[in-house]
Amino acid sequence: MCGIAGFAGAGTLDDLRAMNAAQAHRGPDADGQWSDAALGLFLGHRRLSIIDLAGGTQPMWSIDGRFAIVFNGEIYNFAELRAELSAMGARFATDHSDTEVLLEAYRRWGDECVHRLNGMWAFVLYDVERRRLFGSRDRFGKKPLYYLDRPGLFAFASELTALTAHRAIAPAISPLAVKKYFAYGYIPAPHTIYEGVRKLPGGHSFEYDLAAGRLREWRYWDFVLEPQDDDPAAHERWCDQLCELMGRAVKRRLVSDVPIGAFISGGIDSSAVVAFARRHCAGDLRTFSIGFEEASHNELPYARL
Repeated sequence: MCGIAGFAGAGTLDDLRAMNAAQAHRGPDADGQWSDAALGLFLGHRRLSIIDLAGGTQPMWSIDGRFAIVFNGEIYNFAELRAELSAMGARFATDHSDTEVLLEAYRRWGDECVHRLNGMWAFVLYDVERRRLFGSRDRFGKKPLYYLDRPGLFAFASELTALTAHRAIAPAISPLAVKKYFAYGYIPAPHTIYEGVRKLPGGHSFEYDLAAGRLREWRYWDFVLEPQDDDPAAHERWCDQLCELMGRAVKRRLVSDVPIGAFISGGIDSSAVVAFARRHCAGDLRTFSIGFEEASHNELPYARL
């Protein structure tokens, strides 16, 4: 888990530092900042180091200095993308950073690069030549991204507390958001608890034109259920396919330069994930569980099993 923050427009480096500090718990390993006061652009990052511990510092710049990125998440197919991009002539400064792969994927495929990604992400990329910010959130919105857009200021962050750490941002509580919270038990995107602050929905991207001060947001992906014939003879085939996909998905998530562990309850979901991880994990796989004194809430016996 990392944290990203930044803004274009009114504000100073002190505002960026405050925004970064407000989400230090998301990234205890490094605090990165870059700013261009003349342009009025500020980018910040708090890092939790998982892949390419030495070379993954952010904000990260492309080799030619045209693109910069702040990124929270993990691209599971970065090795395949890196090989494909290298075959196309891309050059890489880091050993195996998925962040740099993102930079080069954008160089090659532009806004459409998100369709090539297998992973979870929230990132904002700065294109020097086009003077634009390009941001995106993964398909199901696993990684958070909030933003505020008003005349003279566009700001974004991984958490609301980081966004409101900017001295020019003091939003009021949204009555509509309060109603939605009591109706649903949560506040659905794009709403947030604050007036004027939006949560970028999963499967969406945006661009912010620095020269014009104009924001455009769009959906790049939507989840659609496609009914299949309920053929009993196909059930076994579907079970085999599900196991194959689960195994492949879990294996992708085991790529790490730090030790791997898993939270496990007594339920089917975490038990299945740990079972598949055990097949592919060469070393020890440590698991962590929480138990309760009340028997009706305690799943430790099932977790141990």
